[in-house]
Amino acid sequence: MGGAIVEGLIKGRTFRNEDITVSDPSPAVAEKFTPKGVCVTTDNRLAVEGAGIVCVVVKPWLVEGVLKGIKDMLNPQEQLLVVIAAGVKSADIREWLGEQCPPLFLCIPNIAIAEMASMTFLVPCGAVVQHQTEQVKAIFDEMGSTILTDEQHLAAGTTLASCGIAYAMRYVRAASEGGVELGFKADDAKRIVMQTMKGAVELLEASGLHPEAAIDLVTTPGGVTIKGLNEMEHAGFTSAVIRGLKAGAK
Repeated sequence: MGGAIVEGLIKGRTFRNEDITVSDPSPAVAEKFTPKGVCVTTDNRLAVEGAGIVCVVVKPWLVEGVLKGIKDMLNPQEQLLVVIAAGVKSADIREWLGEQCPPLFLCIPNIAIAEMASMTFLVPCGAVVQHQTEQVKAIFDEMGSTILTDEQHLAAGTTLASCGIAYAMRYVRAASEGGVELGFKADDAKRIVMQTMKGAVELLEASGLHPEAAIDLVTTPGGVTIKGLNEMEHAGFTSAVIRGLKAGAK
């Protein structure tokens, strides 16, 4: 996720590449981003020094160690802290950092942020003021669409959008395999399915219709569409999607 965010920041206009510092122990990260003018280091403390916004983008079980490692470098008066890690609680972050905790945001984007198409959830925590929220939201809005929410709903947002992008890709895979069985070459089937999904999204955005109302526009009585939909429902399509989302939220 960290690399995807950097890709999005590079494509955006909010920051110059040379104003972005990435800290990562992997040499591959330096090889990827250094030629693009991004500052790369293996020292988290060096990355934090002088930064206006500090983003901690690591696996959840690493957050505590990373934050404690940079704790004495943080400046609550001059920095904002954005933690991007599923399931990490703001109360724990404030306990780990104490008085050194800057204005805090919990954030969950998805990997489409690399292509400026993320669905991002943003939670301002504690004594965050409006202009700080607007500043952070604007950064993520440039890389997709951002919803301000509360911490209670962050897990639901994670499974619906961050995990959800994988669920959508699983549909692409399934439909593509079906296309091959129907006689198309694999690459052609994938292209057909992706364009069809893109068209569905654009129609819903343009019309504002509920998905079921839009479905009614293409389901002729006794036609092939309704027969296909009913067969999918007999196999538990809607139920499977809802159960998968609820399982992820747990």
